[in-house]
Amino acid sequence: MTICFATWQGFPWKKVPYYIFAQIFGAFMAGLFVCGQYHEQIVAYSAATIAAGKGTVFNGGPASIFCSFPGETQTNLGYLFMIEFFVDSYIGIIIWACLDPANPFVSPQAAPWAIDITISTNMARDLGTRLVALIFFGREAFTYHSYSWISILVNIPATLFATAYYEMLMRDSLQKIAAGALESRDAEGV
Repeated sequence: MTICFATWQGFPWKKVPYYIFAQIFGAFMAGLFVCGQYHEQIVAYSAATIAAGKGTVFNGGPASIFCSFPGETQTNLGYLFMIEFFVDSYIGIIIWACLDPANPFVSPQAAPWAIDITISTNMARDLGTRLVALIFFGREAFTYHSYSWISILVNIPATLFATAYYEMLMRDSLQKIAAGALESRDAEGV
């Protein structure tokens, strides 16, 4: 979203790398805190999955506490790309709509709740926490089904697409609706 704000809202491009680093570092630190807080449970679960012959890096495994992995049967990278693109576009449109001051359908008080509905699709969390998975579960955190590049990089074009869609096809009509709503309130004496 930082790149989208720089593209559409005038956020300074020179600050973009710092913000992206801060987001990745924040996710990394959060992953370390989760690992520290639940170390006993993670170690016990890791031992159980290793004893069952599954390893630690798979969808639903101990490493998936920190980052997402595709299911065993999800080997089509094109399909996984499209899923990730759709999900990241979804969160991009939701966030952009919530932050649009001309959007009469989402009040400033409701915006955090609306954005929180999409929290499981948060794209800022993957690289930082995947680095934590790399530390504790090995290189397979990045090599499992060749998926990591999808979850790390697809969010950039997807959110740019989503915000471009919103800016080009939705923003003007929302401003007209908001202006009409204000005129209606003035006419009613509210």
